[in-house]
Amino acid sequence: MVEVKKITKSILKDVIRKRPADSFKGTYGKIVLIGGSQNFGGAIIMASLAAVYSGAGLVTTVTDPSNQASLHDWLPEAMFVDWNKFDQAEPIIKAADVIVIGPGLGTDNHAFDMLTKVFEIVSKGQKLVIDGSALTLVAANNMKLPTDSLNILTPHQMEWQRVSGIKIADQSPENNQAVAKQLNAIVVVKSHRTQVYANDTIYENTGGTPAQATGGMGDTLAGMVGGFTAQFKDTPKAVLAAVYSHSAIADKLAEKQYVVMPHQISESLPKFMHKNQAE
Repeated sequence: MVEVKKITKSILKDVIRKRPADSFKGTYGKIVLIGGSQNFGGAIIMASLAAVYSGAGLVTTVTDPSNQASLHDWLPEAMFVDWNKFDQAEPIIKAADVIVIGPGLGTDNHAFDMLTKVFEIVSKGQKLVIDGSALTLVAANNMKLPTDSLNILTPHQMEWQRVSGIKIADQSPENNQAVAKQLNAIVVVKSHRTQVYANDTIYENTGGTPAQATGGMGDTLAGMVGGFTAQFKDTPKAVLAAVYSHSAIADKLAEKQYVVMPHQISESLPKFMHKNQAE
């Protein structure tokens, strides 16, 4: 049996630092989020909301133009780029510290073309968070992950089945870890007790509630992973802190609510992070 370490509250003060007085927005990372087809604009808006509220310095959302008004209504802090004008998006993607691709992306030819282009242009030092339909496209087209970027996959169990070839019933820590190593990626397998596969270590979250079982929860986590890894240097620990924070906030909200809305988690993040920062 392999050892599975528990993700507990102690990860927060390991990761979340008090901000130095002489910092500015560039100190906290540039993040680009790509997704949100005409029918799934909410997904990329929720992911972008999570990135901003978790403290990323500069956030740009590359999405279908039909989402621009809603994005700016929800989130005036985010910049917008029309995903039909990839020539405008490309230099912004190349300059980003973190790229999140997949929430609401869809699986049509346009989505596949964008994913292919992103895989081609990411470079050393960048972190690439692959979520949602981007994972489905990777599996369906047998795409190889980029070798230069540090890749972070955030699948739910069915997406992980597609990417890994491991049926849900066979998704044991040992089997999952073997494929995560082959992919040379940090893998967050979302479930009732989310597990994170990072380097040679397996971690299991200790929080989570059925009140989280609603659309957009995974998009929010992807945005949080992007926001945390943009700011905090130790990438595996930043991923663990994002996973723990996501469920810890939901657990608290669920004490008084039957269902927790994903945007409520994002809106709770600034106070939660302030309370749990290291001095």
